[in-house]
Amino acid sequence: MNESITLFTTMPTTAVDEKNITSETAVIELFDPPMCCPTGLCGPSLDQTLLNVSEMIMTLQAEGTAVERYQMTSHPYKFMHNNDVMRLVREQQMAALPITAVRGQVIKTGTYPTLEELRAALNDSVTP
Repeated sequence: MNESITLFTTMPTTAVDEKNITSETAVIELFDPPMCCPTGLCGPSLDQTLLNVSEMIMTLQAEGTAVERYQMTSHPYKFMHNNDVMRLVREQQMAALPITAVRGQVIKTGTYPTLEELRAALNDSVTP
């Protein structure tokens, strides 16, 4: 069995809406717990939750939503420059992770959101 299987292929997307969000600004930010690789989809067994998160990200990106994932070891400045994230990590330590923010507002801590939760948060953050 020397066949390789490509699990994910994504192309960069841009997201622009009435709040002037560009491809340089993530609409959804996921502050991940420490993992062995950027997606956590490595090693001999796959974590179904992380697989679901990766599929959800691909779906959102295909719809034109900018999504970024950060890990403290590889993106410490993203954690340090977000006051809400740092406060949650200080208060709850690793139990706070993952932390999900939509348009800069934390919407969920401790577990990953569902696609439906993210869509609802995206709709709520656009509605006046």
